[in-house]
Amino acid sequence: MKNAILVVGSVALDSVQTIYGRTSRALGGSAVHFSMSASQFAPVKIVGVVGEDFPVPFRRLLQRRNICLKGMQVLPGKTFHWTGRYDRGLKNAVTIATHLNVFEYFKPKLAPPHSECGVLFLANIDPDLQRDVLSQMSGPRLTACDTMNYWISLKKKSLVKLLAKVNLLFVNEEEARQLTQEHNLLKAARRIAAMGPQITVIKRGDSGSMLFYGGEVIAMPARPIEKVVDPTGAGDTFAGGFIGYLAACPGWRNFRVLKRAMAYGTVLSSFSVEDFSVKRTGGLSKAEINDRYKKYVKSLLID
Repeated sequence: MKNAILVVGSVALDSVQTIYGRTSRALGGSAVHFSMSASQFAPVKIVGVVGEDFPVPFRRLLQRRNICLKGMQVLPGKTFHWTGRYDRGLKNAVTIATHLNVFEYFKPKLAPPHSECGVLFLANIDPDLQRDVLSQMSGPRLTACDTMNYWISLKKKSLVKLLAKVNLLFVNEEEARQLTQEHNLLKAARRIAAMGPQITVIKRGDSGSMLFYGGEVIAMPARPIEKVVDPTGAGDTFAGGFIGYLAACPGWRNFRVLKRAMAYGTVLSSFSVEDFSVKRTGGLSKAEINDRYKKYVKSLLID
């Protein structure tokens, strides 16, 4: 199970409005967007919680994508539901309503098939829960986490304790600056490295991403998209492609491997924004991914 990925995070129903339309109670959540991407490379197991209203077709879709749902608990009540609207530039999301519902009572407890996974991704949840999950793992070879400005403000001490124990941190520009109190991203990355993670990936939206490892930096542009329909979950999709590729590799402490992981993450996230929810990533084939990947890396001169 060394290449199996455990993801712990939210499974949600999202209602989203953009200039290209709207969707109501569509499949979403950090664990879902991550899994749809990562499962293209390695088997994925989700630990999460949903309500009795979680649609059966959504469950079937996830299972068809080589995603194990044995760790997805069903509780009496309703599934986590987020409602949001994007501005015309599709860069800023305005939250209209957040109903945590059963997610408010999420207390992950890992069974042996989950605790023995070789790769762990702690999606954006309470850092206290992230630390508790990590303590239940049986020595994963790669541990990665995500966070957000809310947790940096509310539970920074707990987050810093977590960072001392993980290999890789995903953050966006604003979060990196808030966490370190450094505006310059190079300085911010050095401060994060001092907290523990060997690798820091800073997501920069349509400006691409940056990776910091061993004093070296990789800056990679976003793949241009003609029509961005819905950016919800693009960051988690990027992380899924990145971690999925690393899970399929025998070793991740290799600069060339990390470059390729970044490229795959970028390509997967470029698919995710082309439609609402997981409509695009849910039906992706390996051939589509590899074709876009080859064209993307050729433009960057990555071998």
